[in-house]
Amino acid sequence: MANNKFRGLGIALITPFCKDGSIDLASLDRLVEYQIKGGADFLCIMGTTAETPTLSADEKAMLKQHLVERVAGRVPLLMGCGGNNTAAVVHDLQTSDWRGIDGILSVCPYYNKPSQEGLYQHYAAIAKASPVPVVLYNVPGRTGVNMTAETTLRLAREFDKIVAIKEASGNISQMDDIIKNKPANFDVISGDDGITFPLITLGAVGVISVIGNALPAEFSRMVRLALKGEYNTSLTIHHKFTELFKLLFVDGNPAGVKAMLHEMGMIENVLRLPLVPTRLTTMERISSIVRELGY
Repeated sequence: MANNKFRGLGIALITPFCKDGSIDLASLDRLVEYQIKGGADFLCIMGTTAETPTLSADEKAMLKQHLVERVAGRVPLLMGCGGNNTAAVVHDLQTSDWRGIDGILSVCPYYNKPSQEGLYQHYAAIAKASPVPVVLYNVPGRTGVNMTAETTLRLAREFDKIVAIKEASGNISQMDDIIKNKPANFDVISGDDGITFPLITLGAVGVISVIGNALPAEFSRMVRLALKGEYNTSLTIHHKFTELFKLLFVDGNPAGVKAMLHEMGMIENVLRLPLVPTRLTTMERISSIVRELGY
């Protein structure tokens, strides 16, 4: 089997902010405990959902240390470490302190739109430099470039350090191609809450989830049942969330899940520009669903 610790329900952890825009560590600590108690299998920190592009270097360093100490090895930590300057990512990997971090999630280079060979060379450099396992992250809707199944499989076969891919291309046939042809020591992780169930039925090992921030117990149950092959019960839970999957992303991420957590009384509904809170109509519908779910 793969040396991949990142199976089951992973949480793409948000960064709560106070009303003045500073990081709300008290709410973050409560959220971490809520995730672990709710059955999260691992936490994905400093990703897109964490609004990492709006955090300063000092804030990132502080958050990393704080989360390592708070989690204290109870679940694996996967940390975002990527960019569109390969040399800068490699330098970060070689010079940062990775104690307490179990792996990195490295997004495809964005904006400069490399070729498939460029993507391969980028990840080859990262795999050679990284002191911890590497999870690839393909999300063409954000990066402007799709990493093909062929490139993903080439990397999976050539580098033991590359243990999985978070696939968020939305292309089920591409993901199925990877699952069908991958080596045994490489896993596929869903990057979209809404397709987690069908992807697990094809052979994916879990999800890095946004909705899990708010509903870890329910979503982890769906994932576990699906992984055990109990598809009927898992599908029923999946269908319960169908409207929520859309609602949480209609005004962008993490605006939707922050609105939901706010309605649940867990955080302030504050984002950093250029992101803004959801529209009132979205907020009202989210509020209604929160009440229906009994929070």
